[in-house]
Amino acid sequence: MTTGGLLPDSLDATLVLVRHGETEAIRERRFQGRADTALSERGRRQAHLVAARLVARGLPSPLPLPTSPPRRIVHSPLSRAADTAAAIVTAFGSAGIDVAPEVAPAFVEIGQGAWEGMRLEEIEVAHGPTLAAWRRAPWAAHAPGGDPLADADARVRAWLRPLIEDLGQPAPDDAGVAGRPQVLGYELGEPDVPWAVIVAHDASFRVLLLALLDLPLTGFWRFPFAPAAITIVEIRRGSARLRLHNAAEHLAPLATGVADRGRPSDAL
Repeated sequence: MTTGGLLPDSLDATLVLVRHGETEAIRERRFQGRADTALSERGRRQAHLVAARLVARGLPSPLPLPTSPPRRIVHSPLSRAADTAAAIVTAFGSAGIDVAPEVAPAFVEIGQGAWEGMRLEEIEVAHGPTLAAWRRAPWAAHAPGGDPLADADARVRAWLRPLIEDLGQPAPDDAGVAGRPQVLGYELGEPDVPWAVIVAHDASFRVLLLALLDLPLTGFWRFPFAPAAITIVEIRRGSARLRLHNAAEHLAPLATGVADRGRPSDAL
């Protein structure tokens, strides 16, 4: 086993991580956590654009995805993730691919306790030292009444195991590390393996990606997740590798020339 027993040595699969679209809270620079905030108009448009990109996986440039349809589409129970997932399900349905959405409670965003609903500027005034500690060492500090990262990590890992088992497709004896090229460019197309789409949140995805890549929680801030961006993790013979991270070229039709209003490093 690798990654602390999370991934079987024989597993070949692909996971697609899609953060929900922009919300009204993000527009207002409010911390969300587990508050059930709605997608903004821009966020709804982002959801449709990312859905179309996953279906038209070859355009404008190929996504590193299997040729088969996704086996599962799962999402956090919060409406901003559920509505983004619904757009993805609808897009696949329009292409003749029916995949029922599934709720994954473990992928709810980490709780931000007393900070939920507060503007960033308000938190800086009322809880400045704690916010600074969260930014510096989030594995050791968190919002008053919020979730410790260790709890989120345990929750995500526990939920991932049954998903991995469901996707589990033993690699052929001549595949994987021993029989397939490990350097990109030497294979003819992407391997046709089981894959799933997960729609969730910035912080829960940070924890998930660290778990998959067998990295410690001290790397929490290393991998940002923009609204409606795509991250793809390929699992080959039980070893996860990052094939694409935070891709958002499909959102170009919404570009305004204004810097992103969110502060992804604060897990809003």
